[in-house]
Amino acid sequence: QVDRFLYHMRLSDEQLRDIMMRFRAEMEKGLSRATNPTAAVKMLPTHVRSTPDGSEKGEFLALDLGGSKFKVLRVKVSDNGNQRVEMESQHYPTPEEITSGKGTGLFDHVAECLKDFMERNHVNTKRHPLGFTFSFPCSQTKLDEGVLLSWSKHFKARGVQGTDVVDSLRKAIDKTGGMDVDVLALVNDTVGTMMTCGYDDKYCEVGAIIVMGFAESNKCLYHDGKVFGLSAFVVLELSTSSYQGNRSEHFRTLRVTLVLGDKNMVQGILFEKLISGMYMGELVRIILVKMARRGLLFQGRMSDALRTKGKFQTQHVAEIENYKEGLSNAKTILAGLGLSPSEDDCIAVQHVCTIVSFRSANLCAAALAAILTRLQENKKLKRLRTTVGMDGTVYRTHPQYAKRLHKVVRRLVPDCNVRFLLSESGSGKGAAMVTAVAYRLVSQRKQIDETLAPFKLSRQHLQDVKDKMRVELERGLKKDTHHSASVKMLPSYVCGTPDGTERGKFLALDLGGTNFRVLLVKIYTGLRKSIRMYNKIYAIPLEIMQGTGEELFDHIVHCISDFLDYMGMKNARLPLGFTFSFPCRQAGIDKGSLVSWTKGFKATDCEGQDVVDMLREAIKRRNEFDLDIVAVVNDTVGTMMTCAYEDPNCEIGLIAGTGSNVCYMEEMRNIETVEGEEGRMCVNTEWGGFGDNDCIEFIRTKFDREVDEGSLNQGKQRYEKMTSGMYLGEIVRQILIDLTKRGLLFRGQISERLRTRGIFETKFLSQIESDRLALLQVRSILQQLGLDSTCDDSIIVKEVCGAVSRRAAQICGAGMAAVADKIRENRGLEQLDITVGVDGTLYKLHPHFSKVLKETVKDLAPQCDVTFVLSEDGSGKGAALITAVAQKLHSHS
Repeated sequence: QVDRFLYHMRLSDEQLRDIMMRFRAEMEKGLSRATNPTAAVKMLPTHVRSTPDGSEKGEFLALDLGGSKFKVLRVKVSDNGNQRVEMESQHYPTPEEITSGKGTGLFDHVAECLKDFMERNHVNTKRHPLGFTFSFPCSQTKLDEGVLLSWSKHFKARGVQGTDVVDSLRKAIDKTGGMDVDVLALVNDTVGTMMTCGYDDKYCEVGAIIVMGFAESNKCLYHDGKVFGLSAFVVLELSTSSYQGNRSEHFRTLRVTLVLGDKNMVQGILFEKLISGMYMGELVRIILVKMARRGLLFQGRMSDALRTKGKFQTQHVAEIENYKEGLSNAKTILAGLGLSPSEDDCIAVQHVCTIVSFRSANLCAAALAAILTRLQENKKLKRLRTTVGMDGTVYRTHPQYAKRLHKVVRRLVPDCNVRFLLSESGSGKGAAMVTAVAYRLVSQRKQIDETLAPFKLSRQHLQDVKDKMRVELERGLKKDTHHSASVKMLPSYVCGTPDGTERGKFLALDLGGTNFRVLLVKIYTGLRKSIRMYNKIYAIPLEIMQGTGEELFDHIVHCISDFLDYMGMKNARLPLGFTFSFPCRQAGIDKGSLVSWTKGFKATDCEGQDVVDMLREAIKRRNEFDLDIVAVVNDTVGTMMTCAYEDPNCEIGLIAGTGSNVCYMEEMRNIETVEGEEGRMCVNTEWGGFGDNDCIEFIRTKFDREVDEGSLNQGKQRYEKMTSGMYLGEIVRQILIDLTKRGLLFRGQISERLRTRGIFETKFLSQIESDRLALLQVRSILQQLGLDSTCDDSIIVKEVCGAVSRRAAQICGAGMAAVADKIRENRGLEQLDITVGVDGTLYKLHPHFSKVLKETVKDLAPQCDVTFVLSEDGSGKGAALITAVAQKLHSHS
């Protein structure tokens, strides 16, 4: 009869999964800025940004307000290797006249109790940080601020809702006097539970309380940090108390509706009324009254006590469900209510209690399962390992509740390894732990700021970089200082840019990295000028890059032979442009002697040699085809020429990728290393060597020096090592190692992967700094690199990447400002309007590099209107265009 009467209170797994789905949907709504106001699950940010890592230490005070008693605690935390915590606490009553009176009276009472505790325990010797556990829904914009949204449980103090409770507490403490405390943190009791368990178990990411009221909190829940205007992960308090499942009636029964018949109970916190201890006993009482009226219990008789709201308590439910003494307890409890139950009545009442408490555990399990499923999906794990911190009198004292809850959760999320950890000392200790973590983070923040401070350049720093670059540009152009200049200003012998009349078929070679390209470029003129390209990419193995020069150029010719076979053009003698992206000293457009290798190349017997001659000799050794090598060009010059084909105003080329370089059209009269006064010639600055004469030591950091010392060309290309993609990731890696050694990252553990040079590729900076990337995705990237990071680690790594890449963009911009201003002054202009052709993965793919670069140029060269245009295959198309221009100029001469 009981089963039939309470049939609708039994929930199948299908119904529980439906509730999971609905709960997940409400979580999504709660996280979204647009839908949060109407969401039933509020997902309130708590601004608790870190869990304990074991290094916390100090003495902290904590207040715990939220139940029938108020608690004050002193918590001593030590990090002497065993994470020791010592606590003293005292309970104080919160009478109804306090909880239902004026808000000022409530906080005055709290302050007076705190003062009493401090005096009893002689705590007033020094200033103490304090954490405040406030177990009611609050809207927080920072850790030490919280506006009360609504009271729950039996609290109804007037004038508090809509105000900052931390401010109220501080005012009450000041008013009471005699206390030297610093309120650092406001936390919900559930967050406190999670933090307490998190001190003992690093996998604890969820906290749940089943007590007088029910709530859950969740840490590192994947959400877009911008939902609440935040840029980092925060612990989220899921106000499940308010969850109404979109008013779904399939698990709300007539009996629940009867419980809500009291007008004070109808509105809000429906989910809590279905599962929490505060309402469980009352729900059983209403069911017993209904059954007695139908003659199903107590021979249809009822007592005044059974009719009285609140007489049947949740504690009674737990006692009646006791495995051995449950029926005896039922008889005693019912007799105490003025009833004379039979043995069958006791069995039936025990069954009612079981169904009600089992449904509570089921619904709580469904909500937890929804949270765990979201965590698993956020982390993109096939199997999640996590811990749920648990607390609350129902969970602690009910004989069957915990076991039922665990079983249902594991059944609903079979792909999760879930550990349930009972919180020791509860939410008060948790508030102290939050405060301890906040103290630790302040110390860590200071150390991180000090580490990254040298990367944050002032405007004066950037102006100095610009001025010194300008000096080196001038020194590189003058015959008497060219040899000692760090910016070599190499003439390219490219004396014009395309004018649109170029045409024909050209072969182009592109050597500048680990890959080598051979291209056929067809240039068409007419009403619609166009360029068509065909190419193949070939690898340059490390043993070739660092072998002999003869081996390198034989490999290049082998690749050319394969391409000509592929295109069926072995017998055609085509004009060829050779993009050779290394510093060359040119004596003509088809004569270029290698100054020094960069980018990992170290082929012997090449430096000081004419690379065009070396290519011609290799072609002769192959003896399969002949080519007309018209021009040897730098990729930077090719980039400028490609953009100039579309925009005649383009007279600067910039590479911001694996390497860093600039070229520009300089007045012939200023290039003292080349004869001639008329016209202009493109100068390849090779500015990567800027600073090799120690002129920019004032902006170099110890990390830059460590990267330099570990490079193949120690002491050279210092500017490039601060601005180019080949080195930025390595600078980040050195910083991460330093922070890890000091215990500020990765729990102080330096993995073998982190020790590996080159592991942190610059592409990871671009990915990590993406505005669209949430921190759990950053964690995923770091895990791919073998770095087991927390969300806190991810925040720090993102900040490190940002500091390194921003500095790179700024000093690159300072150099560009020097070049633009020089061109303007060369031409005697008040205002220069010029276009820069740009290529390189750092400029193209990094989310912020180009923006910071442009801002810096605009700031440091205000009289130059500089437009940046992305180049389309400068090293391939550009080489062909230079060849075409050179041929045209040669035929005209």
